Amino acid sequence: MSTHASDPLAALGSLPGVAESVDSVRKAVDRVYGHRVMRRRSNEITSEAALRGARGSAALSGADWALEEVRRRTDFGGDPEARTVGAALRLGAEAGQLLSIWRQSPLRVLARLHLVAVGDDPGFGDSVGRPRQAGEAVDEPLIEAPLPDPAEVSGRLDGLSELIIAGGTAPALVTAAVVHGELLALRPFTSYNGLIARAAERIVLVGSGLDPKSICPAEVGHAEQGRAAYVAAFEGYLSGTPEGMAAWIAHCGRAVELGVRESTAVCEALQRGAA
Repeated sequence: MSTHASDPLAALGSLPGVAESVDSVRKAVDRVYGHRVMRRRSNEITSEAALRGARGSAALSGADWALEEVRRRTDFGGDPEARTVGAALRLGAEAGQLLSIWRQSPLRVLARLHLVAVGDDPGFGDSVGRPRQAGEAVDEPLIEAPLPDPAEVSGRLDGLSELIIAGGTAPALVTAAVVHGELLALRPFTSYNGLIARAAERIVLVGSGLDPKSICPAEVGHAEQGRAAYVAAFEGYLSGTPEGMAAWIAHCGRAVELGVRESTAVCEALQRGAA
């Protein structure tokens, strides 16, 4: 993160174009929350959003399955793609249980997310649930940026945790985008960092009150914009420049809006009796 203001996340909200993204996201979220189906069937929308979000997040991590295949399957062991989809589904189910802990101890939540993502896979040894150590390889198929060393990872995770615990006035979208980008940049675990970064983004969006029922799956929007656009926007985050940071935040905002569009379509289908 490139700014050193007393509230650096709030300072990012003043970057060119960011206020417009924040406003656009808020209006989109308000519209779907106002849909008549939400008044009586919000639990169904939440469940469907979790499923579709998991599918989108897994697709970005190299397991681009059709939604109906994700819905149909019960066995997610065996090959790497199935394990990735299973990890994404478990993270989607777990994220909502961790909101209160996140505000007090984000690092505990991140460790828990890694444990949940790995599940019962025996291939990770003692690396599960802790930041990677010197010499440990990282399996992250999409992100090829240089890996920070473990000492830098530790320091930056502590800094991120302090910002989250301190709170502040930054819009939810800005905080979610920074948490997402920072975890992608650090890749603190030996595996599943992309899935965890996107799950953490979801936790911020829900816990902030922007999307309290978790019906706006940003992961859907990230996947819909495509892997190349995701990586390009992330490179803007890595640059640390105002333009790059603003572009990353706008990309994350567009992802939320596309997630809103997805859930609006689900609402419309339920209203027609087609889902």
